[in-house]
Formats: sequence, structure tokens, C-alpha cells
Amino acid sequence: MTGADRETSTLSATLALQAASCDALGCTFYGDLLRAMATDADAGGPVAIALAPYAAAPPPDAYALRVLGGVHRRVLAGAEPELAAHFPSVGGDGDAQAAWLLVRALVARGCPEIDDALLRPPQTNEVGRAAALVGGFLVVAQETGLPVRALEVGTSAGLNLRLDRFRYEQGGHGFGPVDAPVRFEGLWPGATPPFGAPLEIVERAGCDRSPIDPTDRDGRLRLLSYVWPDPPERFTRARAACAIAAEVPATVDTADAVEWLPEQLAEVRAGVATVVFHSVFWQYLSDGARASLRATLHEAGARARPDAPLAWLRLEPDPAVMTHPELRLTVWPGGQERHLADAHFHLGPIHWPPP
Repeated sequence: MTGADRETSTLSATLALQAASCDALGCTFYGDLLRAMATDADAGGPVAIALAPYAAAPPPDAYALRVLGGVHRRVLAGAEPELAAHFPSVGGDGDAQAAWLLVRALVARGCPEIDDALLRPPQTNEVGRAAALVGGFLVVAQETGLPVRALEVGTSAGLNLRLDRFRYEQGGHGFGPVDAPVRFEGLWPGATPPFGAPLEIVERAGCDRSPIDPTDRDGRLRLLSYVWPDPPERFTRARAACAIAAEVPATVDTADAVEWLPEQLAEVRAGVATVVFHSVFWQYLSDGARASLRATLHEAGARARPDAPLAWLRLEPDPAVMTHPELRLTVWPGGQERHLADAHFHLGPIHWPPP
């Protein structure tokens, strides 16, 4: 087998793996497109040519999803009306086989949107994760009785910094504005988080190496282009969250979390509960970065006081299993870690244990 043959085989295997991941997470439209891309790569078609420079890249670099993000961006911008007829995100019929012929032609001729997307890792800023994260915020508010300062590392566009402006409901009980356009209902089949807790977020800030501004038209279009087109309600949620972001300010800095977080935690802030949080972020860090962030949190935790507590909230998969994310919370003073709930990578049921 030649080097080129090995690269083609690696590329098609990566595409097939990404297709299976999309299927498992409920996006069969992309799953079918990615399988067609894998077949095209095996045959030496336009996909093989476009992705040849990235054929040996590890799967987490997601170059196939970058290509589809560029395609989706053209669809959302109204530049591909024939493709739009098949993309569920804009009301299309979800016919991936019909869409594939048009996607293949677009990849073959090339376009600036695909070229740009290949330079940027996908940033979906999954709004569905707020349904799990809000439980941790409610616990902090209930136990401390203090307003919250929310700090998110790896925030992307900062949509989940506004999670208190979304609506959460189960069995006649809920939290958040009753008329919120982003809504989560019936996701807690067992017990529920403390929806009655007095959660008030008084400060919102985050960092990302390459943040996206959801209040800017171009930024919003780029962000939405990376949201998978089905199920369509996922896309609708993201678009509604962008509208909320335009009304609720949050500071998002262009910075590495390892450098940003120590600055945010350098001062002990009395009268607020500081919550540092992240979701499906930890796995993309180096061992050194994880150790540095953990040390920063523990050092700041050692300085925490009852009137200035620090919480570390994370929605991350167990690295030994990677089947689903777990919601875990550590609060200082004290520093005891708790496993609050089991959730889903995008939305799905949230298993909150009974009291």
C-alpha cells in the first residue's frame, strides 16, 4: 500500500467514524452525507482531493464537519437554494441522497466558505447542555443564598452564560422566564433539580481561544453553520439563544483558559458565589493544561470563604467510558466533589438522583 493509499484509507475511516457519531447523536442527515463522503474519498473523488492535506489528522480535528459547516453556511446565507430544499435546518425535506449530489458538486468547485471553515475548529456552543448545567447553578444558589458570578472557560459564543434566561419545566414546576424562547420541558424523568432556588446571575464572563460574537450577523451565521441541521429543534434552540444573547450582555475574552482563569480568581469576591463552569471542554485540553486549571481552582478554593464561595461545575464525560457526560460540582470552602446528574452530549434525558 502506498502512502497515498494509506492516507485515503485513514480519511475514509475517519469519515465513517464521524458518520456513526452523528447517527448516535440523532443527526442521521449528516450521518448519511458523511457515509457518502467516505465512499467518494475511497474513489478518489472531490472529497479526497479537498481533504487530502488533512487526511492524517486525528478524528477530534473534525475536518469533515468543517467542510459541512462551510456548506451549511452557504445554505443559511441563501446562496444554495437547491441544497436548502434538503437541509432540515431551513425547512428542507432531509433527503441526504439528493443533497449529496449537490454537496459533492460544491466541494468539487470549491468556495470561500469551505476554505474558511477548514481553518477553524467547529464551535457549536451546544445550548442543550444548559438543561443539565442549570441544575448545578441552582444547587449553588440554594446552598449559598448568594447571587452568582458565572465564569465559563471554553465558552465559544457564550450562549450558555445566559442559561438563567432559558425556561426549564417538569411536572408543573420550573425555573426561568415563562415566555423564554429557549425552552426545556420533560427532560427530568426522575427527580428534578431545585427549581425553586433563588438563582440570580449578576456577572457573566467567559474566555475562548477563538470566540464568536453571536450578536454580530457574520458571527451568528458562522456559529449556526456548525449546528447540525437535524433534529431541527436543536437548530431552532441555537437561533433563539442568539436572540437572547443580543439582549443579555456577557463579556467573552479572546484568551487561553490557563492564562485567563487565574486573573479572574485572583481577587476574593465577597457577596457573590463564583461559579467556574465548562461543558465537553476538558477532553480537548493537554494534560498540562488540565493540571494547571485544576491547580488554579484548588488554590482559589483554599482562599474561599462562606461569604465568598467558589464552585467548580463541569459537564464532562468520564474519560474511561465516554458514553455520556456527568454533571459534577465541587464547592469551597470544603472542596467536596459531588456527582449531581447524568446527562447527554446534546440534550436528551437528565437523570437527577432522588434526594
